[in-house]
Amino acid sequence: MRPNMSGASVQPENASSAAPEELLARGWAALPTDYRIPETTPTLEEARAYCQRLAETHYENFHVATWFLPARLRPHFHSIYAYCRIADDLGDEVPDRAAALALLNFWGRELDACYEGRARHPVFVALAETIRACAIPKEPFADLLIAFRQDQTVTRYETMEDVLGYCQYSANPVGRLVLYACGEGNDENLRLSDSTCSALQLANFWQDVRVDFAKGRVYLPQVDMRRFGVSDATLAQGVATPEFRALLKCEVDYTRSLFEAGLPLIGRVRRSLAVDLDLFSRGGLEILRAIERRNFDVLSGRPSLAKRTKLALALRAAAGKALPFLRLRPQSDRAR
Repeated sequence: MRPNMSGASVQPENASSAAPEELLARGWAALPTDYRIPETTPTLEEARAYCQRLAETHYENFHVATWFLPARLRPHFHSIYAYCRIADDLGDEVPDRAAALALLNFWGRELDACYEGRARHPVFVALAETIRACAIPKEPFADLLIAFRQDQTVTRYETMEDVLGYCQYSANPVGRLVLYACGEGNDENLRLSDSTCSALQLANFWQDVRVDFAKGRVYLPQVDMRRFGVSDATLAQGVATPEFRALLKCEVDYTRSLFEAGLPLIGRVRRSLAVDLDLFSRGGLEILRAIERRNFDVLSGRPSLAKRTKLALALRAAAGKALPFLRLRPQSDRAR
């Protein structure tokens, strides 16, 4: 079922009289030059090297996570990450809204071409092989573009259902792509993955309330803000009032329940994938604990994980990979 976004607060899209070619040129000018379509279509080997370089230089946690994957799956994860990375940058790193939308539409057309056997960009040359080998449907890739387009026009969400509707496009497709790539994409696994991915997205939202507000975005549900007596003025002042702390505690508690709902997925998949799921689920729960340690004050500073916590998570995951007798089972965060 597709999420209902009727409760989202939509801002009218800025009209632009510029020609599509001009909008694309303006957008590309704000991005790294190697994001553009090359003059010559790369070979599969060249395309895979491009995706690996993009993945390993842009996201340190992604590189750590791939330690625990079978070697045969790493090129597929590199191509999926590269698609997501560039798509996200097209929407988030281009200050001109009309140009960003033009680039996202362009990326969508290249996705269509990829599924039609006409890939030109190194990401899509590599991704075409991943799609073929792993039998991945187009929908999760296309859903991500819906989220990135929505970021250009929607800045507020009325209810938690609306926020989760956004997560259905922005976060859940990533988990689904991972499951498809690992051959674990059955209906129940996809459902459980959606809970975990939505929880991860919410944890990041609560961690970045101040950062997002500076960008003009508020992901705290408007109905909850009114119920707790929190306004945009509260966020602008950067002072965590008792009302704000109570609001964020409510959202953190709900987010933890989503993590717990998704934890059974860890016990349903093969060990190599279970290690990664355990790593990221516990990482998300650690973000919630970091927020709690600040007494829900995310306005005066951004809660983050200490290096020792990140190392402990990675070592725990490595132990789970190395010791065949160590069973990875879902475990309630509250029970520990």
